[in-house]
Amino acid sequence: MRLDKWLWAARFYKTRSLSAQEIGKGRVHVNEQLAKPAREIRMGNTIHVRRGDLDITVVVRALSHARGPAPVAQQLYEETPESAAARERAAELRRLAPEPATDLQAGRPTKRDRRELERMRRSQ
Repeated sequence: MRLDKWLWAARFYKTRSLSAQEIGKGRVHVNEQLAKPAREIRMGNTIHVRRGDLDITVVVRALSHARGPAPVAQQLYEETPESAAARERAAELRRLAPEPATDLQAGRPTKRDRRELERMRRSQ
């Protein structure tokens, strides 16, 4: 089965063309080797997928030519324990990270604030 089709069926990517693009960019490895979209995969292959800042490593457990519901798609692969632990750590760090908007006290300057800044600059 083609790698791009399997990634689409396993719901790693929303469309098959998007999965092919990501494979072409080098964000997907099969058995620790760069892959092409048409690469044939088999059960037992290890697939490493990089999505944003998240690295996911899975072992292929089943093949499916059709995209089904999420619970069925999750049965197509098994995530490695190291990958699951790293994903959970990243989620915890995101949860504990400070909200960027808390640094902004008053938000954007108003028209009045900008006029006061201009007056201060001219007076200097």
